[in-house]
Amino acid sequence: MDGTTAKADLQRYLRAAREALLWKLEGLSEYDVRRPLTPTGTNLLGLVKHLACVEAGYLGNVMGRPFPEPMPWDDEDAEPDVDLWATADESRQDVLDLHARAAAHADATVEELPLDAPGEVPWWPEERRHPTLHTLLVHVLAEVNRHTGHADVLREMADGAVGMRRDDDNLTRGDAAGWAAHHAQVEQAARDAAGRA
Repeated sequence: MDGTTAKADLQRYLRAAREALLWKLEGLSEYDVRRPLTPTGTNLLGLVKHLACVEAGYLGNVMGRPFPEPMPWDDEDAEPDVDLWATADESRQDVLDLHARAAAHADATVEELPLDAPGEVPWWPEERRHPTLHTLLVHVLAEVNRHTGHADVLREMADGAVGMRRDDDNLTRGDAAGWAAHHAQVEQAARDAAGRA
């Protein structure tokens, strides 16, 4: 496989993961996209904001192509984890627009540089501090997919919506009765296993 094909494959998967993440917010109220659904505060809009920062950093700044906007943590008074949630003053559209700009900047980096172009990640250990664009693309793709998986679970918790994509949920049971039966089966297996332990 040549570099052009490898790059196109990685970009295609990255774009698909971005799309899957963003549609998890569609149709939800302002509250539901922001509310913390885990004890650690994980929320849908915060995941989008975080991933905008990830892409701007790894596929921009790290590759010597600085993202032209300050990041949330650049403010010396920034709270810890400020990239993982949206303040009341940040609109949903503000965060979505930041994500779109960061993705476009990242895509331009990928298009303009060869896969073997070196970057520098100052916060990584010395032995890994100078990865190639290829390594960074894999890293970002893993990060986006990891958080898109979080978004899958959060969306199901918020309103029951499930699935991999808008046009194909990629699920085997299509109705509430099927899912209820499956849930009961899994619950019973867990109880049976716990009883044997």
